[in-house]
Amino acid sequence: MNIRDLKYLLALAELRSFSLAAEQCHVSQPTLSSQVKKLEEQLGVQLFERTNKRVLPTAVGEQIIASAERIIREVDSLNDIAEASIDPLSGRFRLGAFPTLATYVFPGIVKPIKTRMPNLKLILIEEKTATLVEKLTTGEIDAALLALPLTNKHFNVQKLFDDYFRLAVPKNHELAKISKVGQSSLFSKNLLLLEEGHCLRDQALDVCGLVGANEERDFRATGLETLRLMVKAGTGITLMPEIAIGGNDEDISYIPFKEPRPKRTIGLVWRKTLVKTNVIEELIKIFIS
Repeated sequence: MNIRDLKYLLALAELRSFSLAAEQCHVSQPTLSSQVKKLEEQLGVQLFERTNKRVLPTAVGEQIIASAERIIREVDSLNDIAEASIDPLSGRFRLGAFPTLATYVFPGIVKPIKTRMPNLKLILIEEKTATLVEKLTTGEIDAALLALPLTNKHFNVQKLFDDYFRLAVPKNHELAKISKVGQSSLFSKNLLLLEEGHCLRDQALDVCGLVGANEERDFRATGLETLRLMVKAGTGITLMPEIAIGGNDEDISYIPFKEPRPKRTIGLVWRKTLVKTNVIEELIKIFIS
């Protein structure tokens, strides 16, 4: 058994396809299939159910795959420690963000990160908040951009910026002509919101509770762009974070709120045991400069 075989195992478990796993691992399909078979023989158990249409981990296979994931993370950690001792700003760095932030933040940070840390291999991950927190805890990612507050004794947190909400309404809406919207203007109004699992949904519900607005029960979007299209179509109104507001939405009015303005606070979160603190310091400089 070696690290290479464990990586074959994990690729197959993730992709559920010998051909796709072989492609990801840059080997031929017969090679990957043969090595997985040898691993099964060595362990004396069947790791996968194989049919013409699918590849599924067995019950014992799931346990061994989980163990293999931990082993690979530890090996990666060894490499990270070694690389950091030579060049603190080199090696792999896995940065996560939730969907309603990642789309608008990631494109703008790649270039400055490459400029400041040219030897860093940046890996960007977009997942919902709960998944990012889990991946941070298990070491699958190094840091994440998350909405604050976040309480976890194992994490360090650095506030980066406030992202204020605006009210997004169609151009012909009764509120479209006002310069700033007050809380009383939203009383009893129905707002379009995201589906369950998005932290932006929870933030919007908090705002609704404060201003006396309601959720539009007949529609829930999977992402901000869907919400934007629904507003354009005149289906309803919604809250839109300023970071997601572009300059080409001619059919939408984005109305600022009067003070106190609703907002979400974005922070950088990382494990207290993370080795690459130099990378963290550079990331903070990029965001707050």
